[in-house]
Amino acid sequence: MAKRSYNPRETAEIVAIQALSFVAGDPERLGQFLAETGIGPETLRSAAKDPGFLVGVLDFLLRDDAMTKAFSESSHLDPKIISNAREALGDPAWERDVP
Repeated sequence: MAKRSYNPRETAEIVAIQALSFVAGDPERLGQFLAETGIGPETLRSAAKDPGFLVGVLDFLLRDDAMTKAFSESSHLDPKIISNAREALGDPAWERDVP
């Protein structure tokens, strides 16, 4: 079986989409997020295709320790993975070879 290559940017996008799903899963969090971003619920799905929007999702999540912890626990992701995803999406030239 061929080993799949590791793409940090792709992994970061997956983490950000999981974070968006987490935010959307709670009406209060979603309302706060939509109010801050200025987008409507009807455009949420199309906005999720934009890497810049995904950076905003992770910024929203990471600025609140309790929310970061809740997402970390629900997704079984270490908070460092979440912050690394934010870093990878925030810099288009960012690359790192890490297993």
